[in-house]
Amino acid sequence: MHGEYKVPGGKLVVVDLDVESADRGEVLRDVRVAGDFFLEPDEAILDIDRALNGAPADATAEQLAARVEAALPPGTVMFGFTAEAVGIAVRRAVAHATDWTDYDWQLIHDAPQSPALHMALDEVLTAEVAAGRRPPTLRMWEWGAPAVVIGSFQSLRNEVDARALEEHGMTVVRRISGGGAMFIEPGNTITYSLSVPAALVRGLSFADSYAYLDDWVLGALDGMGVKAWYQPLNDIATESGKIAGAAQKRLAGAAGATGAVLHHVTMAYDIDADKMLDVLRIGREKLSDKGTKSARKRVDPLRRQTGLPRDAVMRRMIESFRDRHGLTEGSVTPEEMARARELAAGKFGSEEWTARVP
Repeated sequence: MHGEYKVPGGKLVVVDLDVESADRGEVLRDVRVAGDFFLEPDEAILDIDRALNGAPADATAEQLAARVEAALPPGTVMFGFTAEAVGIAVRRAVAHATDWTDYDWQLIHDAPQSPALHMALDEVLTAEVAAGRRPPTLRMWEWGAPAVVIGSFQSLRNEVDARALEEHGMTVVRRISGGGAMFIEPGNTITYSLSVPAALVRGLSFADSYAYLDDWVLGALDGMGVKAWYQPLNDIATESGKIAGAAQKRLAGAAGATGAVLHHVTMAYDIDADKMLDVLRIGREKLSDKGTKSARKRVDPLRRQTGLPRDAVMRRMIESFRDRHGLTEGSVTPEEMARARELAAGKFGSEEWTARVP
């Protein structure tokens, strides 16, 4: 069995192993840990292998990490990886997780669409990946109108000021994933979706899958001079503040299919803070748990941090993904678009869905 785990912002950990039956159940055998990380002393790699040999095959990543840490000699230095990363790589091997390079990735970057249609396209395309009818897809959004996008479980009246929304000519739509509200203006926002087979994140915890699926964009930002990191659970941040928020939804596949994960991210390229504060009801509790005094300081736009036009930022993001994982041009099929338009009109454009949590 073979498992790989790229530490977000760090190095690659690779594990090869066998699983065999023993008196106490299935255990790990012939474990070999490798990667492009740094480790001192050199012999500690053998201690890691020995610590994992004989471990229960159903041990969690945390339990495996504890075995590794207990076996390391005093003064061991692990650079670019951690004992937990080793445990995750083992779990991915046992779970038969796939890797980015196992797929032919497709890019969709179409003309601007309405907010409701974007919500529908996310659901339709991810369902097609779940069913095995569509390759894993990176979709870069172009917004056709300003909007507030609220999470699946948020209260409409608690998150949005209806008077201000109408005054500023904005609409509100509800997405299928959880998380918080997003303030969207077409020229000031960068949004992308990843529709990926569930096997890609197999062996990862829910929290770890967020950082794993966005590691490529951290590399893209670094190439633009922005030192960013993942701030659990779902924020991408820099020393100057938050620049993006992520959300996920898992969709089951039909018989014989593995299912899929929708992972989408909205990034602040620029922002009209006064308008945002007028439209969104941002409470003191939400601000205090971020350790800030002002909502204006919570989000620091990419325009200031990169000095690049929005289109250039998006191009560099696409090229970063292509360089890492490969990426071919694609499009929404007529059948997918027909289904998305149906959902946009019947579900995402309906009062019943938008106000399902009043």
